Amino acid sequence: MIKRLYDWVLGWAEKPGGTWALFVLAFCESSFFPIPPDVLLIALAVGAPLKSFKFALVCSVGSLLGGILGYVIGWQFMGIAGEKIIVFYGLGDKVDYIAELFQKWDAWAVAIAGFTPIPYKLFTIAAGAFDVNFPVFVIASAASRTLRFMLVAGMIYYFGAGIRNFIEKYFNLLATVFTLLLIAGFVAVKFLF
Repeated sequence: MIKRLYDWVLGWAEKPGGTWALFVLAFCESSFFPIPPDVLLIALAVGAPLKSFKFALVCSVGSLLGGILGYVIGWQFMGIAGEKIIVFYGLGDKVDYIAELFQKWDAWAVAIAGFTPIPYKLFTIAAGAFDVNFPVFVIASAASRTLRFMLVAGMIYYFGAGIRNFIEKYFNLLATVFTLLLIAGFVAVKFLF
């Protein structure tokens, strides 16, 4: 089923409504849909490298708005919909761990989930359920999702279509390394200043 969804998503890169499909995909993935928008973002950007940053912005806005929907699901509809979404993805046993992360790291938990391959939808729903400060949630989500999608767009813009295979093969590793570097940078700033 996931492979068919993946192929269906990639098919939108060939259609005139591809940019709108990217927005909708990014919106849905942030709260309930399984396929990350990076798949369509990469396909669209490879097809039109000069529009890479436009596509990344569309993806970022859609993802942020979808993340807000995820927050609302967790905040107001956890029993009705939030728990079902989390269980559907087999992440039910992770909710207590996510609560601990929010208590310890607050916005950093959202930012890291927004940038890395960690299921962002779990964090958007949990952020609402655990009443994470909404403006902080929005800022952390906007920063991390925009950074993630702009990084993909920038690589395609500067390195051309040949980077697609590299990104698809090593995205999880690249995201993890970048996150570790980001955290190390903040730790260094804390100790230096």
